[in-house]
Amino acid sequence: MSRAPFDAPDASDEAADAGHAHDFHAGVLDNLIRMANRIGQFFEIYPDREEAIDGVALHIRKFWEPRMRRQLYAHLDGPAQGAGLSALLIETAQARRGELLPKG
Repeated sequence: MSRAPFDAPDASDEAADAGHAHDFHAGVLDNLIRMANRIGQFFEIYPDREEAIDGVALHIRKFWEPRMRRQLYAHLDGPAQGAGLSALLIETAQARRGELLPKG
């Protein structure tokens, strides 16, 4: 049943809005994971693991804004514990937390 534009929203409208917000945030996280793993794929071929970690850390520090780095650490520290991230990305984030996690 359609409503007139001036009708007050009901619970189903609020639930739909919450679902869209969740979908948006999930999409942002999925994109962040995809970008992080692409960086990891590039550096994964380096024969020296420390050099690979250095490369990932440098790229994230130079090209990711603080908000993105906070989201990365929120995903690592949250209930998902970094689900979907490559081993190299998790290793880099853990080893370089002080360097990559923005202050404040």
